[in-house]
Amino acid sequence: MTIQEIQQLEDFFTQAGKQQVPIYLNQATVITDYAHFLESHFMPLKLNPDAKVNLPLIHRLKMLKLLIESNS
Repeated sequence: MTIQEIQQLEDFFTQAGKQQVPIYLNQATVITDYAHFLESHFMPLKLNPDAKVNLPLIHRLKMLKLLIESNS
């Protein structure tokens, strides 16, 4: 994922505003602190966007984006 793609995702979440919690991404992933979730996912992506270890972070962010889009 490129820095530009990361920035686009971050811009989306900024424009979407704070969401009500809890948010269930799947049976095993529940977001209880929305701001912390975003911060903890974007920080590693910005530091090393090409690391394979960050793939689950990207996946969860994209899942959250789809949920927000489908609920608006």
